[in-house]
Amino acid sequence: MNYTTKRYIFFVLISLLTLIAPFIVINGNHMLLLSFEKLQFHFLWFSFDVGNFYLMPFLLMFVFIGIFAMTTMFGRVWCGWACPQTIFRVLYRDFIEGTLLDLRTIKNKQKEVKYNSFVKVLKQGIGYTLWGVITVIVAINFIWYFVPPEDFFAYMTKPEEHLFMIGFIGVFAGILFLEIVFVKENFCAYVCPYVRVQSVLYDSDTKHVIYDESRGGKIYQGDNKLISNIKQWTANEECTTCEACVKVCPTGIDIRKGLQLECINCLECADACSVVMGKKDKKSLISWGSINFVTHKIKKSIFTRKNVLYMIALVTSLFLAFYFGMDKDPVMLNINKTTQLYKVRENGKIENDYVLTIKNSQRKDYTYVLKLEDENFQIKRFRSFKLKSGKLVKKVLVISSDIQPKDLTKLKLTIFAKEDKTISLTKELVFISPKK
Repeated sequence: MNYTTKRYIFFVLISLLTLIAPFIVINGNHMLLLSFEKLQFHFLWFSFDVGNFYLMPFLLMFVFIGIFAMTTMFGRVWCGWACPQTIFRVLYRDFIEGTLLDLRTIKNKQKEVKYNSFVKVLKQGIGYTLWGVITVIVAINFIWYFVPPEDFFAYMTKPEEHLFMIGFIGVFAGILFLEIVFVKENFCAYVCPYVRVQSVLYDSDTKHVIYDESRGGKIYQGDNKLISNIKQWTANEECTTCEACVKVCPTGIDIRKGLQLECINCLECADACSVVMGKKDKKSLISWGSINFVTHKIKKSIFTRKNVLYMIALVTSLFLAFYFGMDKDPVMLNINKTTQLYKVRENGKIENDYVLTIKNSQRKDYTYVLKLEDENFQIKRFRSFKLKSGKLVKKVLVISSDIQPKDLTKLKLTIFAKEDKTISLTKELVFISPKK
């Protein structure tokens, strides 16, 4: 099985997982969801409220360190094997334009389509229509990671109330359509920031697409001028200069020049060379390997000091995220002081106003009650209330004091469920009074 077939299988698996992941729900938690409406983040079927968003730095560290580690060890495998840009270009260029509409040959990606007949223009219109439908599906699928499917389909029964979401889908689909059809692989070479990272992370042990000059011979001079037509080939110089590796390259480079920023590690050039060299009962001159292994025949273990440190950092960041995530608050309580520092009533009492944001993080409905630990302070305005599961509400809290406290007094406020006292949370707030 060649690299291209493996990539296509991987593309199908990733696409299916991306489509069905929003529907995989365990105990009401999604595989991956960032809900701004519910102020929740779901990751691997664990639910975190906005009060647990301090876990996000650990997860972001895991993602970025993982990208660095993957690039250091295996090069730009993300770009060639998992990036949505690459998958969408293969779907549009190779499947729609190439296989379905027969507008281009897959073996020559450098040859642009010439619309010199009515039939080709009609086919291109069909291609645009098919890709337009796919972009809308992709945009809707993207929305499902912010608005869960069960809510999305409920919202679609009253689309006039959710015009912003519908507009976002339209804009996202439009940008994706233009980018894939007209920007093409220029996005990989000039827009994507990841391409700039690889030059820093690569070393002699990084695996990437490499042409073996020791077998194929040197094709280019120092100024990148082709010298294959003016040199005499010897027995050990196996490159036939058929240019198959160049024609099939989606980013339009010649891998025989060496490592280039535009290379996305798709390995289609290796497959093209395998076909040509296979007719001579020889292995491909282009392979996926490190400079030390291919050029100098030095084989090193993947567990180098740098890679081991990356792995330790990955495990540590993931462990810390789950460790702190296990200590979840049973109820969410945010306390915000109003702009008025304090009030002094005619009877001498001092009052402070607060705005509470309360969310029921449990699976059941509960009645919530507030309690102050200091008997010198009383809750003047707040009544117990029932809150449905997963719902969020804002309440006004007024605390008063009969005595003249100091300028700033720290108080402990406890919120608990009337039906289950184990569901409770204690937080500190500051009571402000005038100076004596």
